[in-house]
Amino acid sequence: MEQEVIITLMQKMFVLTLEISVPILLSGVVIGLAISVFQTVTQIQESTLTFVPKIIGGIAILIVLMPWMVNLFISYVNEFMDVIPQLTAGGV
Repeated sequence: MEQEVIITLMQKMFVLTLEISVPILLSGVVIGLAISVFQTVTQIQESTLTFVPKIIGGIAILIVLMPWMVNLFISYVNEFMDVIPQLTAGGV
């Protein structure tokens, strides 16, 4: 029983990590693709051109989605804290 609960919590943790990180990573991919197309069209061969827009885009997405991310994290922590007494009671 305890193993199933722990596996479920770990699975939810990994899904939560993906849910929180995907918007930031996706914005970096989209911005990088747009800048690569721009570089190809204009034949600019500067490899450092993509870093600043990706950082700015990632920070902007982080600022916009921070309340949603914090709510997801807090709900997971609350769920985790509710399960801890069950795990410790089963071991005694």
